[in-house]
Amino acid sequence: MKYFKKIIGERIYLSPMNRDDAEIYTKWLNDKEVAINLGHYAKVISLNSEQKALEEMTSDGYNFAIVKNNDTLIGNISLFSINHTSRSAVVGLFIGEKENRSKGYGSEALRLVLGYGFNTLNLHNVMLNVYSDNEQAIACYKKVGFAEFGRRRESYFKNGRYVDDVHMDILDVEFCK
Repeated sequence: MKYFKKIIGERIYLSPMNRDDAEIYTKWLNDKEVAINLGHYAKVISLNSEQKALEEMTSDGYNFAIVKNNDTLIGNISLFSINHTSRSAVVGLFIGEKENRSKGYGSEALRLVLGYGFNTLNLHNVMLNVYSDNEQAIACYKKVGFAEFGRRRESYFKNGRYVDDVHMDILDVEFCK
């Protein structure tokens, strides 16, 4: 079996990432639509570098493959920069193929990983960063309960112009389980 149902939702589940998926991640991370919103578009991601990155991600941390119930990989989500004393973390995610976006998979994955973070890891605050022109992602994050707490103005050069880096977070008491 390639994926393992660690955290189960209605239409997707979160599985530990699989290093054998390096080729599809390399494809996604070199796709401008995906990479530009992750801040990676200027980088050239080789299969070799992605294999090394996946090796690290699969051996340490809270890095999950987002998998449809039909066992199709559609993206990933991670909790990182975890501070157990302050009970805080950062979350990051992406959906790879265009046909899987705007279908609610991102918000379902966020709810699943937040439930795990708040109820299993005992986190109190989870934050994320998003570029101000990524309205689709911002709407998804607000739908789950994230709120903007600040922004770094014109800090990212994207498609020939500067956009803001928006900081959002959610507390455990704000999370609707």
